[in-house]
Amino acid sequence: MIRITKIFTFETAHVLYNYDGKCKNMHGHSYKLFVTVKGTPIDDLDHPKNGMVVDFGDIKKIVKSEIIDVWDHAVLVNGASPHKDLGSDLETKGHKVIFCDYQPTCENMLYDIAEKIKKSLTGDVSLAYLKLHETENSYGEWFAEDQVGFR
Repeated sequence: MIRITKIFTFETAHVLYNYDGKCKNMHGHSYKLFVTVKGTPIDDLDHPKNGMVVDFGDIKKIVKSEIIDVWDHAVLVNGASPHKDLGSDLETKGHKVIFCDYQPTCENMLYDIAEKIKKSLTGDVSLAYLKLHETENSYGEWFAEDQVGFR
């Protein structure tokens, strides 16, 4: 079993409903996302991906279409909170708003990212690990083996 990782960056803002710290105000981050998948390298001389678990370009296509293209330069808002009105107001003024069904923290974003990536992987390749840096010094991690009985 081999693990391979591709790293992505994107800019996203969020607003945390009912938070009691200075981050209660809408603010943005330069996120850095590490995506690790695992599998067995293809062992077939006639296969164009011989020796690879998966082509890094295939991981890039998945993450770009499922996460980056959707979230980059958007505002994530908890659509179940009173902030949905703020999100709607921003949207009518031409801003890119993503209404989540969760509080858009780094932790919950990781669950969402994991689900989006897992549904797009094919073959014997599986998602093993995610790391999402919200700042240079602060990040959350998602491990596949920790998910038994959880989301």
